[in-house]
Amino acid sequence: MRVLGVNAIFHDPSAALVIDGQVVAAAEEERFSRRKHGKRPVPFSAWELPELAMKWCLAHAGLRPQDLDAVAYSFDPALAKPAGEMGLDDPFDWMRIQYAEQAPGFLQAALPGLDPAIVRFVPHHVAHAASGALASPHRRSSVLVLDGRGERASHLSGRYDDGKLQVLASQELPHSLGLLYESLTEHLGFLRSSDEFKVMALASYGTPAYLDELRELVHATDDGGFVADIPDWSRWAPARIDDGSWGGTHADLACSVQARLEEVLVDLATWIHGQTGDTVLTMAGGTALNCVANSRIWRETPFEEVWVQPAAGDSGTALGAALQVVADEGTVPRPMPGADLGRGWSDEALADWLRTAKVPFTTPDDLPGQVADILAGNGVIAWFDGRSEFGPRALGHRSLIANPGPPENLERLNDVKGREQFRPVAPMVLLEHAAEIFDSGPIPSPYMLFVHRVKEEWRERIAAVVHVDGTARIQTVDPARQPRLGAMIEAFRDRTGVPVVINTSLNTAGRPMVDDPRDALELFGSAPVDALVLGPHLVRRGRLTADGPTDASADGTAPGVAE
Repeated sequence: MRVLGVNAIFHDPSAALVIDGQVVAAAEEERFSRRKHGKRPVPFSAWELPELAMKWCLAHAGLRPQDLDAVAYSFDPALAKPAGEMGLDDPFDWMRIQYAEQAPGFLQAALPGLDPAIVRFVPHHVAHAASGALASPHRRSSVLVLDGRGERASHLSGRYDDGKLQVLASQELPHSLGLLYESLTEHLGFLRSSDEFKVMALASYGTPAYLDELRELVHATDDGGFVADIPDWSRWAPARIDDGSWGGTHADLACSVQARLEEVLVDLATWIHGQTGDTVLTMAGGTALNCVANSRIWRETPFEEVWVQPAAGDSGTALGAALQVVADEGTVPRPMPGADLGRGWSDEALADWLRTAKVPFTTPDDLPGQVADILAGNGVIAWFDGRSEFGPRALGHRSLIANPGPPENLERLNDVKGREQFRPVAPMVLLEHAAEIFDSGPIPSPYMLFVHRVKEEWRERIAAVVHVDGTARIQTVDPARQPRLGAMIEAFRDRTGVPVVINTSLNTAGRPMVDDPRDALELFGSAPVDALVLGPHLVRRGRLTADGPTDASADGTAPGVAE
């Protein structure tokens, strides 16, 4: 069975392809259009489809639209209610519902040859839930979904057993922990439905001064739901203008709301465990990208394991919708193979890109060693290898990599990316060394969705990746799964004694993550990065300047020739 999943209704439009229960491809539209988040989540944009992502998924598998058995659309307009009846101030929401109703026709227009009769509407939160539980390695798990909103709710608690979903609780709008956090994001001067991660980072610089008051306004209920009234934030801090300053009452407010969110999520997860007794909790929805809250759930609830979908936001609903349709047909889907589900190029194709751009390069026999030398010398690497990641985290396929030792490298990388200085950068660590350096979080942690405490004896040695609260959002790297990346970190360890490198996404502020070789070359040409890795190929900054070697690499190897 060939199922194309589509997310289009709110933000982060995306497409995913599942063939005979196997996830084959998944990608976000922003990676093709180069428009951050694909579009804004307003009713007027709800008609826009992830046309480029859909077409790439089909081309990747060699399929035509008429070859599909189903298209799974991650929103069911039949479940929606007028915004006013749900207590939402959104006078044009009716347009969103109307566009969703017309989705089969829009899809046929975007994919000529498609039969609109094969389009199936999958409820938004069911798509989120399936993206967690059905994509995970577990045939049975409890599932927790929290986001801004779906058709008429903002939350789902349930259980999957061999592909069958049992819904245990659902919170009706207007109560929404996601909308609460979005509202705070806007009050703090950031872009809502985009910059919520900045609030999480800012929270570490404050104190929970307003937590007791928030506990009266935001709390779990005995039936597995919650109350989340959005207050007038100005009672605690004036609206912030994003002028580069931060701290004070704004940081205290961020800290207070973050702390209350964590407490309520722990309560909700504990309630689910009381209903199911399961050992595993799977999570999805935009709120599941809050890695600090995820870590508290892992530490403080009875679940032995917490698995979070790496594309937990709305982009992941394309994958979940497709998986749910497969499950509804009686097939339990296979776990997703990893987050590297996007575009990739052969080694020769990458070399052709470099030759076309007339960029001198080498193909070293010991690429990991040469990169480790640059890092040990405190250089910054643009690392482009394999298929691109599905979801918002750079996981060693489209990453900026640097030396974690010098504390000033945090400020340096934030300057390279053009972002606020309160933003942390994350560590990649070899899996075999993770427990030596980090604790209070799950290991392995391959998707960078939990925070861990950095052990005291390591804090100065990897100072650039230690957040102000002593934690780090780690990614564990298994060389068996990512051989080139693993070999590079091993080579860096051999040179420095540190099995950790800085990892942050390969992009600059306001732009989507680099996806294709042209994006990588454009970033390398405009950002102060010392070297670019494209698969097995290496480009050094010095060779592109007038005073650097132009006809040979530093070790005398002719450009564009394998060593």
